[in-house]
Amino acid sequence: MMKLIVVLTVFSLLFATQFSNADEIESTSEAPAIHMKGGPGSLTPDECPKACDFRCSATSHQKQCLFFCNYCCNKCLCVPSGTYGHKEECPCYNNLKTKDGGPKCP
Repeated sequence: MMKLIVVLTVFSLLFATQFSNADEIESTSEAPAIHMKGGPGSLTPDECPKACDFRCSATSHQKQCLFFCNYCCNKCLCVPSGTYGHKEECPCYNNLKTKDGGPKCP
């Protein structure tokens, strides 16, 4: 019986430690805090370069991505979170199209 109590106590401590660290892991994301605001008009023009630096950090076409991301951010004051996708977070950013009808914003 004593072994069972010790095992349960150790398991409880490990379980509690696991969940207390989960909050720290979630709050320490790779994205700058700017991306946590979200939504149209959530950025100022001064915040666009930093947001676009992160947005374009995973592409091999850095120069082109940064140019168009900054263009779109300055127009919409919003950059989707992450390095790819999530464009539904910024309808203006998502709806800007090239003359051929393709997406203008990365």
